[in-house]
Order: sequence, then structure tokens, then C-alpha cells
Amino acid sequence: MKNIVVIGGGTGTYTVLTGIKNITDINITAIVSSADSGGSTGVLRDGFGYLPVGDFRQCLVALAENQNGENILRELFQYRFQKGGTGLEGHNFGNLFITALTDILGSEKEAFRKASNILNVKGRIFPVTFDNVQLIAQYEDGSIGYGEAMIDSPPVQHNGEIKIAKLWVQPKAEIYKKSKEAILGADLIIFGPGDLYTSVLANVVVGDCANFISKSKAKILYITNLVSKYGQTHNFKTSNYVNEIEKYIKRKINYILVNNASLPRDIVTRYSEENTYPVKDDMKNDARVIKKDLLSNISISQMKSDKVKRSLLRHDSQKIADTIQSIILN
Repeated sequence: MKNIVVIGGGTGTYTVLTGIKNITDINITAIVSSADSGGSTGVLRDGFGYLPVGDFRQCLVALAENQNGENILRELFQYRFQKGGTGLEGHNFGNLFITALTDILGSEKEAFRKASNILNVKGRIFPVTFDNVQLIAQYEDGSIGYGEAMIDSPPVQHNGEIKIAKLWVQPKAEIYKKSKEAILGADLIIFGPGDLYTSVLANVVVGDCANFISKSKAKILYITNLVSKYGQTHNFKTSNYVNEIEKYIKRKINYILVNNASLPRDIVTRYSEENTYPVKDDMKNDARVIKKDLLSNISISQMKSDKVKRSLLRHDSQKIADTIQSIILN
């Protein structure tokens, strides 16, 4: 059995987990950020003082096994209320459910364990830390972005082309023991796809997480993003993403998975209106790069009640899983 650890958050991690859960003879551990502060998750975090649950919930749904061949529990946990004014509108049922479980059981660890049992999850899901942390970014001009939500969507007056120079969490935190053990015992660690700073590196900068990744004997796979993100990775090419991750984890990435399918012109045009552009592959002669058609053909639409801006393009979970399986077999 190979031990596979997926580090990240958001829809990128959801996509990877949805695909690899069908690979046989692997143990899956997902490690997700504890710094999310936007959307439904942010409201519940502020109101109850618990860990953000959005990324954990996405992993729950991704790794959930069908109950008697039905997907109803998975659909329920993804359901977002579109009515209810300032009370329910915009909230995700799964987020509310996990928050209620925490209240009932009196423990975030117990709530996460119970939710995993209810959805019959294939694998394990851990937060990178159980400490209450905020993500902090310092930009090249010296300005500071406080909190994941602000870094993810900087104020209009902030120039979104200014690069992030340093990322950390505040206050200092300890990596969760089981997350540490999973990293040290991994055969393959997967980063991405997802926002570089608020999904991927938000985990790495917690406590000694980077040191444990550096010490791990695992191979490292990075799945590159389809498009850049204004305010975080404006005009980033593949090498920029790779260099930033390697800077923080203090070791080389072994495999770099790059999509080589053409992106739909209409969606690229819509992205460009928001200063968001396809990520160009500038590592053409690097032997670590694996080029595949990884693009999903599913059209993404966003609910009006969803306050967080979502990506219009996604990777295909099965295409990613097929490539990961070939890497594992090697």
C-alpha cells in the first residue's frame, strides 16, 4: 500500500481526491489549511470561534463513498442555501452541519471524526493545525495583507500586480501530530492545483510543516494551475509557481504536471477582463515536467448566493488520477 498525502484546499484538492479515491492499494490522507476566512466558512468562524470547515467539508465530499449507490449525502453536504436573507443565504449545509456537530460533541476533532464516519470516507482528513491562526502576506512594496480572505481578494486600491514576498501565520502554531506523521510516512506528496498562497502554501508555513516535508522520503508532485490569479500570482509562469513552492519546502519537486490542452477562447476572454490569464509553461526542457490533457469538459456556473469567486475552469479528476496512478506504479 502506497501512502499518498494531498496538501492544499478548495476545489483543486477536491478534484484530486475525487479521482484518486478510486485507485486501489493506496492510503489517502488529505491535509487542509486552517486559515480560511472567506465566504460561509469565514462567517461561521467569526460567529463560533471554531476552525474553518470549508476545506475539510470539500474533502469529506470528495472522499465519501456512495451510500447504497446513491450520492444524496454528498449532494446534501455541497448544498448552498439561495434564500434566507442574511441568515441562511450563502451558507453551505455541510459547513453548518460540521459546526453543529462541534457544538454537540464539544470537540472539533470529534466532529471531524464523526462527519467522516457519517459519509463513509475513504481515507483520512486532517487540518494542518488545530490552532486558531490567520494567514499573513507581506508584499514587495512592504504592505501587509491580513487574513486569507483579504489575500485571496485584495482591496481595489491595492495593486494586484505587486508580488507576495513573504507568507506566514499568526500567531505561531504547531502542526497537528497526525498531519506530521502522515507527511513523514508518505510515499508521494501532492500539491495543487489551487491558489498558490491561500491554498497550498497556507499549509506549508504552519509550524515545522516545511521541515517535515523536506525530511520526508516522499516524492513530490505539483499539479500546476490552469490560470493565474490577480492579486496572488499575476503573470506567473510554471517556473514561478515551482520556484515559490521549492523556496518554502526547501527541496526540489520531483514531478510537475502541466495541462497541454487548449483552454476555451470564450472563458479565456472572460478571465482576461479580470486580469487573469492562462499559465504559460516555460519549463519545456525540464525532465520533471509531465504534459497531459488535464482539462475538464464540465461547464462551471456559480450560484448567486455564493460570496466567494470560483474558477470557471477545472482539472478533470479522472485524467489527474490516471497520471498519478502511472507515477505510483513507477
